[in-house]
Amino acid sequence: MTEELSCPDLSTDAAAVRVVKDEVVQVEFASAAGLIMSAVGPNHYAQSDALVTGSTGDRWCVSRDRFDAKYRPDGGQPHGVAGAYRNVPVPVWAKQIHHAFRIARSPGGDTLSGEPGDWALQYGPDDCGLVARARFAAVYRPA
Repeated sequence: MTEELSCPDLSTDAAAVRVVKDEVVQVEFASAAGLIMSAVGPNHYAQSDALVTGSTGDRWCVSRDRFDAKYRPDGGQPHGVAGAYRNVPVPVWAKQIHHAFRIARSPGGDTLSGEPGDWALQYGPDDCGLVARARFAAVYRPA
C-alpha cells in the first residue's frame, strides 16, 4: 500500500534529520513550458525555469525564482546562462521513508512517487521533494 503524504512539517518529526546538498549540476533554461519526467515523477516547468541534470544523471526542474536564490555559477558563465552551477549549501529537513509513498512538491503541485528507503525532503513551508535512496547517499551530508 502506498502512503499519500501531504507536504509534511519535518521540523517537528523526531525521525527527521538536517542535511545539506553539495553538488555541481548542469543547467539549461527552458525556452517554453514543458515537462521533465524525473526518476521519481513528473516535473512541470514554465518558460525560463532551470532544467537541471545532476551529478548522478537525474533530471528535474527548478522554478526560476528558487533557482536564482539557491544556485551559483560554477563554470565562469554569468548567472542565468546555461552551464555548470553549484547549489548554495542550505540545511533542509529530510526523513527516510521505509514504505512506498507519494508526496506533492507543493499544494496542488506535481506528485512524486517514492520506493521504500527513499527520502522525503522539506525545503520550506509547503515546499517538499523526494530523493531516491542512492542519489541521497551520493549528494547529501549531515548539516
